[in-house]
Amino acid sequence: MHQAIIGGYVADRVGWAFASGYQAALRALFPGTPQDRICALCVTEADGNSPKAIKTTLTRDDARWRLSGAKRWTTLGPDGALFFVAARDLAASTQRVALRVARIDSRQAGITIEHMPPTRFVPEVPHAQLSFVDVAVADEALLPGDGYDNYVKPFRTVEDIHVQAAVLSYLMREGQRLGWPDGWHERLSALLAALGKIADMPAAEPETHVALAGALAISGGLIGEADALWREAAADPAALRWQRDRELLQVAGQARELRTRRAWEKLRRPAPG
Repeated sequence: MHQAIIGGYVADRVGWAFASGYQAALRALFPGTPQDRICALCVTEADGNSPKAIKTTLTRDDARWRLSGAKRWTTLGPDGALFFVAARDLAASTQRVALRVARIDSRQAGITIEHMPPTRFVPEVPHAQLSFVDVAVADEALLPGDGYDNYVKPFRTVEDIHVQAAVLSYLMREGQRLGWPDGWHERLSALLAALGKIADMPAAEPETHVALAGALAISGGLIGEADALWREAAADPAALRWQRDRELLQVAGQARELRTRRAWEKLRRPAPG
């Protein structure tokens, strides 16, 4: 969380705040990740990011694993990233798709990285389309446990916490520069402290999802106030970038609503017996 908050605070635009939060989220999900490497979680494919949509495969030969397939919308992928790739373990996939996550260096043989067009908002943040052809994967590069339950599924929660903190920290810096009200900064400081506590909660638990939903609702109110404050500095280059980039905060809104609804359903379910 410190990385997300500090990175957001020194960023001069939402895109770089997002990148800081995204990197912080990956380090929370994958402890021990090198601090000097950009990282990317590679899940989405042509048909989406559900387990059934993932066609990239891991197969075992006599010496090691082999990775083949393709990914889209890999955030920061063109920048020589360390890739965490979700792939289907063919030997273990029978009635249910079994996913594993492999740690792959982008410089390995068999990897092709292709830039994707800039997005409408935060266009500075690059995305890549990746191709893996018979890429060698050592045993120690396969992360332990179920790839979906342990990594892919909780990442949305972990990412939401850290990216939200980074973007709010960016707004705090701009608010200080532009002289926004002390009361707004006080509430924002309290929210950042709350997000720090939520980041310590288990990402898969319904209590975490309910607390995060509350934090995001409070954040929405503060951002709405910030919109009005930005309009008072409409000619400022940062204000123009904010109008372009604030759509980032609405991405995956339906998925968040579904996550919260399911969390409440679990919490309200009668206890056995």
